[in-house]
Amino acid sequence: MRGSDLRRGDGHPHPFVMGILNVTPDSVSDGGLFTDTEAAVRHAFRMIDDGAEIIDIGAESTRPGFTPVPAEEEIRRLIPVIERLSESSDVPISVDTMKPEAASAAVSAGADIINDVNALRAPGMAELAAETGVPVVIMHMPGDPASVHDQCMEGHVIPAVRAFLSERIESLISSGVRRDNIIIDPGVGFGKTMEQNIELVEHMDQLDLGVPVLAGLSRKRFLAVMYPGMDRDEATVSASLKAAEKGADILRVHDVRRMCQAFRT
Repeated sequence: MRGSDLRRGDGHPHPFVMGILNVTPDSVSDGGLFTDTEAAVRHAFRMIDDGAEIIDIGAESTRPGFTPVPAEEEIRRLIPVIERLSESSDVPISVDTMKPEAASAAVSAGADIINDVNALRAPGMAELAAETGVPVVIMHMPGDPASVHDQCMEGHVIPAVRAFLSERIESLISSGVRRDNIIIDPGVGFGKTMEQNIELVEHMDQLDLGVPVLAGLSRKRFLAVMYPGMDRDEATVSASLKAAEKGADILRVHDVRRMCQAFRT
């Protein structure tokens, strides 16, 4: 599989749905629910039955105030779930990690995609992506993971996000990563004001850099401003549909069933 296979086209008119599986004790909306391997695998298959076309597995929360997890603990949480899923399903598995050690172990266990909120900036991460040849998701984040939620970026958000992602694409290509293996994520909810987050959703078409675009909007706080009074999962669907109208190729969501039902109505 190439990252370019996840771009919408005539054969796949709606965005690909990526189901979120957090095997963490401290994620905002579902922390602790799927730390048991059996529970995690059951939830993954439930999302696949509901229509998920990718399962994104994360073992370290990146919520505001998150506590970093050692690579060894992240690997301990990830590998049993990835192994079970890769043995039993053909649905692509994405590993949500910033650490090359965890990414390497996950790919060896059967993961098909590396989803890195740090845009493969950790030492060795770009080289690992080039060596393994798997698709990668690179996300815009002002600053670094430890400080991203401490303050919001200033200025015009679209040009800043576009410039960052464009630079990262070229840097990764120079490190040996194929362009057709790169997917971009504007980083909605990471170091941005509520207004900037909404602007990214409403103008996602301005981030077209010739590679697939992932929109990760699920259950984020800005949704309460964008859709006041709306249930958080319902707001996720509305915002995700807006992002899809503006060209998003992949929608990363918790409630897969509700997202997939929206495509049929």
